[in-house]
Amino acid sequence: MVGSLTFVVCALQVYLGKIFKWGVASGGLYLYIRHHQYLALGIWGVGMSILWPRFFVLVSLSVMLILYYFLARDEEKRMVAQYSRQYEDYMGRTGMFLPKPMERWFSFAHSLVPRGKWRYVIASSLVIFSLIGGGAILREITLRSLSFETQGNLTLLSMLPEDNALGARVVSGILKNNGGLDLAGDKDYLGYIMPVDYIMQGMIADTGGEFHLYKKHHTVGMINEWVLHPFQHLRDSPSLHMAQMHHVDPAIARRHHCPIGPKEDSGDCNSCSYRRVIIVEIKHVDGGHLSGADLFALNTTRIPVSFVDINAGTGEIINAVKVQKPTAWQDVPTPGI
Repeated sequence: MVGSLTFVVCALQVYLGKIFKWGVASGGLYLYIRHHQYLALGIWGVGMSILWPRFFVLVSLSVMLILYYFLARDEEKRMVAQYSRQYEDYMGRTGMFLPKPMERWFSFAHSLVPRGKWRYVIASSLVIFSLIGGGAILREITLRSLSFETQGNLTLLSMLPEDNALGARVVSGILKNNGGLDLAGDKDYLGYIMPVDYIMQGMIADTGGEFHLYKKHHTVGMINEWVLHPFQHLRDSPSLHMAQMHHVDPAIARRHHCPIGPKEDSGDCNSCSYRRVIIVEIKHVDGGHLSGADLFALNTTRIPVSFVDINAGTGEIINAVKVQKPTAWQDVPTPGI
């Protein structure tokens, strides 16, 4: 949101200045930084890599940052050629992508790259390796911090930390009442525990049209809510967000939205004992069984096979449904899949 808003503000300052002939854009944010729009797009790219964490996104972000740097350098050469001393003085007062005092903090980076004709090739390579390497490190830290529950060839992972304590009872209930799931003993499976109306389950498997959020008429409203309240958005159901936007009683909206049907008219959805577990098959070529963080190794493939709705307290399975291999996003690669 910060990146997109900054880009819009700076773009308006530049293009409205051209339309109304206000002169050179040297006020506002341009009083401190020369290339706000490239900085804003870079911040937007970092945000996208967090929301859609895939190595392809990091590679794209790396290339984008490098291209923006060279575009900025080219623009400045043309501006110096056109305005000479006036623009050189402006460059002396302002930072390229950060305010001048902040850029001095990063001046040590120049000493890391040897001078010469290969300078920019080496610098570009360092940017790419730093971003991808940083992403790999964060990925490993994240995986090692997750709480897994494994019994036999089935490992469960909770989408919400408060559900970690349910793992043992849920996995026992699934293995004990394995009706209709047909989990093969020679294969490994990963199950995601979540509220039955968890908003992002369509990224893991196609569990029904309610979770094809990109097809819904309220997509724009949902995206706005995601931007304004990103973490709460991931925890709450789609109906709760829509109820808030349309000033409807959230309790009624959630009971109406519940995929397994309301069990009690006065039930509190926040203390509901039912959970949905989406089960994916883990394909790998290493031999033997995998569990825990190893299920997310880069040489594994996760294929949706089924989901169950289960009473986490009693282990009773309410629904057991097989799903197709594509997620609700069809052939669009989704994070973690």
